[in-house]
Amino acid sequence: MERKSFLRAVAFVSLAPVVLLAACKDAGKKQVADEKKQTYTCPMHPQIVQDKPGTCPICGMDLVPFDKNNKETSLTLGESQIALANITTMVVGTGALSNFKQLNGRLVTDPERSAVISSRVPGRIEVMYIKETGVKVNKGQPLYKIYSEQLASLQQEYLLAVAQVKQFPDDARFQQIEKAARQKLTLYDQSDIEINRLVQSQKVNPYVTYPATVSGVVSELTASEGQYVAEGGAVMRLEGYNQLWVEADLYPAEASAIRVGQSVKVIVSGWENEPQTMTVQFINPALQSGSQLMQVRGSIPNPDNRWQPGLQANILLPVKSKGDVLSLPVDAVIRDGKGSHVWVEKGRGKFEPRMVKTGMENFDVVEITDGLQAGDTVVVTGAYLLYSEYILKKGADPMAGMPGM
Repeated sequence: MERKSFLRAVAFVSLAPVVLLAACKDAGKKQVADEKKQTYTCPMHPQIVQDKPGTCPICGMDLVPFDKNNKETSLTLGESQIALANITTMVVGTGALSNFKQLNGRLVTDPERSAVISSRVPGRIEVMYIKETGVKVNKGQPLYKIYSEQLASLQQEYLLAVAQVKQFPDDARFQQIEKAARQKLTLYDQSDIEINRLVQSQKVNPYVTYPATVSGVVSELTASEGQYVAEGGAVMRLEGYNQLWVEADLYPAEASAIRVGQSVKVIVSGWENEPQTMTVQFINPALQSGSQLMQVRGSIPNPDNRWQPGLQANILLPVKSKGDVLSLPVDAVIRDGKGSHVWVEKGRGKFEPRMVKTGMENFDVVEITDGLQAGDTVVVTGAYLLYSEYILKKGADPMAGMPGM
């Protein structure tokens, strides 16, 4: 009996290593199989993870494969990938930062560059050389021709006075009458050349063509061919757009932050990358009718008439500023429910996310109060592409597991 127990013990001791080795091999194979098993996630919702292809139950996007065993927090991109993603960086430094308050405004026509073309004589308009609005005219360009019986009478009166002076050259009274008659023709826009031509031809001409007194764009036509207009009656309006007013609304409580003569920035809608500098010329001391708003006004140049009255133009009113702060372009900072983070370049083509705290901010720049130091190289364009690439490759939010700041 003892012999059988002994043989059984020897056999167990001999087979135990073989059994343990086989078990270890099976466990290793299972671990390798688990590691090689492909997993999938949603590019927009990295919390969605499954072991087979499909669609995201939240947004419906196709799931993409990712390597769940890659625990490295940085991304490494090649030169071509950096170029395609338009990734650019800047070295963080300190400087001044100003904050702005936006005042909603608009471009309007400058009345100082508007002119009403009116008839200098009563009569009937024979020809309108400009028959539609929006037409650009130059100074001296003919605008309309008018037939005036009163002008014909004044011309006849002047010819009679000239004849009397010739007949009685030493009579001072006739000379005064001639000067007065000539002055009347001058007041009706008859030039010296036209008056001398009248004397030479001795023929009355009741038609007079009026030229543009200024250059501009026809904004309004108030008369038409065949219409009788009185002396001083409006025929058309010309507006110059080479300089425009900027009018903006502000509440009375904000009026203390702005003053006449102050320089401010103006952002014209559609030209956000070309801010204009404007000097405040007028602050209306009274509230606008039917509102609780005041109005501030200035003017900006309008080269090549590229802006039209009515366009939205916002005034950026500086309200406070700081000196010697770390700042970044607004687009360099990615914000989500976990906080704000940026991408820092640790080496050529190697980028890692870093949680930051932000402070004062304007439309272009944001202050970084914690998380960066002067001299750090930060991605300023392409940060969102790095964020997406990280989720695609690693199937997790780059800020997951990072301590809050």
